[in-house]
Parts: sequence; structure tokens; C-alpha cells
Amino acid sequence: MNKVAILAHSHVTLFEMSCAIELFALPRPEFENWYQADVINLEGDDIHTTGNLLVTAQHSNSLEPYDTLIIPGWPTWDYPIPEIIRQQVSQFTQEGKRVLTLCSGSFLLARLGLLDGKTATTHWMYEQKFRQQFPLVHYQPDVLYVFDGNIGCSAGSAAALDLGLAVIRQDYGYNIANQVAKRLVISAHRLGGQAQFVETPILEVPNQFSAAIDWANSQLDKSITVDILAEKANMSRRTFDRRFRASFNLSPKEWLTQQRIERAKGLLEVEAHSIERLANMAGFENATTLRHHFRRLVGVSPQQYRAQFNDK
Repeated sequence: MNKVAILAHSHVTLFEMSCAIELFALPRPEFENWYQADVINLEGDDIHTTGNLLVTAQHSNSLEPYDTLIIPGWPTWDYPIPEIIRQQVSQFTQEGKRVLTLCSGSFLLARLGLLDGKTATTHWMYEQKFRQQFPLVHYQPDVLYVFDGNIGCSAGSAAALDLGLAVIRQDYGYNIANQVAKRLVISAHRLGGQAQFVETPILEVPNQFSAAIDWANSQLDKSITVDILAEKANMSRRTFDRRFRASFNLSPKEWLTQQRIERAKGLLEVEAHSIERLANMAGFENATTLRHHFRRLVGVSPQQYRAQFNDK
């Protein structure tokens, strides 16, 4: 069982803390195994936070019993870090245990020097401040979330849910992650590299762009060209390409490849078909193309990925 600590502190962001609780602490009797999650207060005193809310959380002097630590926000100014938080979070991270920062939570790890030389992100509003304060961190702009080793960082608000679902997929697979997303009534999977926001998200005409994306997701096993997508969106190819990059921070062709790899991953977890058959089901021309893109994007072969989930 993966034991999760959600760090409560004087400047905790309530939405992000609630996201962590909903994802990891909510009882889910429908699953045979699930996380054991606690909201932990290392400082001891009750917490007065946004809206004059008083938060009483379980007091602990140590994070040692936990496998995953979630940090839901941290002050973006030069806030003095309580010594017990400094000591416990540093030790936890340096031991290689998994740490997830939500929204401004990455400021705590950066202030402790734990992100030096690593890739990290935060809410787009804090980008300039983060870059100025922590020049040794490889800041990743305009993404929903990033992973670097044992550390995952999300942008603000709803991106915390995206990071959490990515972790659940990693731990328990696509089927369970999709069930959690369905209960949350949110998209089962938004790629981490997707843009945090779009300058003009509301169109004056019905949003055929979104409809085209939904259509593509439902037709991944078919032959789909970018020209067809642009036509579905009722846009010129040039306008569609520009709109797509603004929304997803990558080209339509690469997005299609990534979506097909995600479908292949889900199939590998639950299907026993040959790689050739899975390639066809995921929309690739042949098994060689699937293997190439799978290793490029996932880091292992399809066979290795399947064996990993067969062992769970």
C-alpha cells in the first residue's frame, strides 16, 4: 500500500489540498488496493488559512512512514521555512521518495535547493518570480505538469488533478485512473505538455475546434490527417495549426502520435493481443512504427511495458 502524506501548513492553498484529498484520501472500496493518505501538520499548531478557516490536521514529527509527499502550495515570497519542515521535506526528497508539488508548492522545494539542476514548473502567474528566485532550476513554462526523477510539479488549480491522475495511472494503470476521472467528472487524460491556458478560449461560433479534437480521440484507430482535422474544425490548415499549438504546445501530428501511444499503453495493460494487432488497434501503420514511437515517448519497449503491469 502506498502511504501518502498531504502537507498542511500556514499558507496551504485550499483548492490544491482538496484535490490531493479527493484523489488520494477519498475511500475507494471498489478497488482492492488503494492509497492510505493522511493530511499531516508538522508544525503542531492549528492552521488559520484563507477565509479565516481553521484547519486541524494530524500532528506528526516525521514523514518517515510515508512513500509519497504532496505539497499543496507554498508562499511565493521569502517566507521563513519552519525548521521541522525544512528537515523532514529535505530528508524525504533526498531519500528518493516521491514528492508532488501542486501550484506554488514547487517554491518550497526550490527554496530548499532540492530542484537545483532539475526541471520544474508552477502556475503561469508565478513564472517570472520563480525564474528570478531560482536560476539553477530548469523552469518548464506553460505546461500542466512535469516529472523529473522522483519529483512531479503541477501548474495551478485543475492541473493538480492532471498530475494526480498521471500518478494514479503510473501506480494502478489506465483502467483504474479512468474510473477515478469518471467519478471526478473530468477528462481521463490531459498530457502534461498541454498549454496551461489559451489566450482566446471562447469562439464567437460553436466550438468546432473542440469537436474536432473529440472526434479525433474517438477515431484514433483510423487514418487521420491534419487536413481532415482542420476541415472538421472548419478552419484553414494554417489557422488550425496555429490554434492547435496555442492550445497544446505541440503540432497536431505529434499530438496524434502521443494520443495513439496513450491508447497503446491502455491496451497493453488489459489486452493479450500481439504487438502487430495492438499497433493496428492504436492507429499505427505497423508494429515497427509503434515500437519506435513507444520507446521514444515512454522509454521502454511495448513488451517491457506490458511485463511491468503484468507484475502488478
